[in-house]
Amino acid sequence: MKVICERAALLEAVNQVSSVVASRSPRPQLTCIKFSASKSAEGDELVLSGTDAEIALTVRIGRVDVVEEGSSLVLADKLRQIVSAEDNENTLTIETNADMTHIKGEDAHFTLHGFDPNDFPVIADYKTLAEGSAAASPAKTMYSTDAGILDSLITRTLFAAARENSRYAINGVLMVRDGKKLEMVATDGRRLAKSAVTIASSGEAAQCIIPSKALSMLQKLTADENEPVHIAITDNQAVFAFGDEPTDSRAVLTTNLVEGTFPPYEDVIPRDLDIKVTFNRDTLASAVKRAALLTNEESRGVRMAFTGGDKSLMLSSRAPEMGEATINVDLADYDGADIEIGFNPAFITDALKVINDPQIMIELKAPNKPGLFKAGGDFLYVVMPVNLS
Repeated sequence: MKVICERAALLEAVNQVSSVVASRSPRPQLTCIKFSASKSAEGDELVLSGTDAEIALTVRIGRVDVVEEGSSLVLADKLRQIVSAEDNENTLTIETNADMTHIKGEDAHFTLHGFDPNDFPVIADYKTLAEGSAAASPAKTMYSTDAGILDSLITRTLFAAARENSRYAINGVLMVRDGKKLEMVATDGRRLAKSAVTIASSGEAAQCIIPSKALSMLQKLTADENEPVHIAITDNQAVFAFGDEPTDSRAVLTTNLVEGTFPPYEDVIPRDLDIKVTFNRDTLASAVKRAALLTNEESRGVRMAFTGGDKSLMLSSRAPEMGEATINVDLADYDGADIEIGFNPAFITDALKVINDPQIMIELKAPNKPGLFKAGGDFLYVVMPVNLS
């Protein structure tokens, strides 16, 4: 194989594919990136592939000159370091000889030991997963949306997903497609975030749990918010193809699904809340951030005292041997009885960071009942209170 690449495009692709490659593995091929160079009537193409056996990513580069077709398998970390370091080069030449890969610039020549590319795992493409094969059933549901919409759904839910929880099913994000409605839900047992959108086409209802790592990787691929993303869900995998045509995509991410049953999230969303507070997002964000300055591991809660008479909110915090803080905020609107309730300030701040709407509503019931944050008509956030006594 011999191919001449535009360095900037190569570096972007290497960085993307490296993020799914295993950092350590008893199978050294999983710590590598596979190069596949080909020529066709449509033009020359270089394909980079990587996988950790759970998630796989394939990225295509079109701005290349393929001198000789072929493939190679190169250690991902050293490849990334070399391409990054050659920052004075406009192009780089990649050439293989048996299991050796040569990377050449104008004044540099790097030789990397690699592996037989035939030992790299086979990565199923979008067409195979969508249409099925002799060994697997076709996808349960297929649909498309814009990259920006997918990115928004992930942003507004992923932050609430559990991190290495023993309840394995909540270590990912639930994705539900029902007709033209597409929603994502995440929870760590103390809070729950739900975001929904309407997509162009209706289809078979299906739901699955996407691993958090795969969702983070998808966000790195959403450079153009208007780019179509084609999604297919099978019994145990999901595939996301970026580009106008799913079978000729700029990038394809395939991931195994999280096993297990997601909690019945609709039962967690409170329905009978009779206190409704409307506030400015930025004003509340500033107040919570300042009140959180005097909290610590032992007293991490912020007390929020809502008063309906003058439509005000007083936030207070106290940390032993440190001090205390009091912040006063005017509310846009208030309906209901006065109430004092405590929340973890980090949980509130996390949600306010991902909300675009300037006004937010919070609904409450009692000091020992969860609070419900609402933004627009497509975002819900449930937060359990903390005991401040």
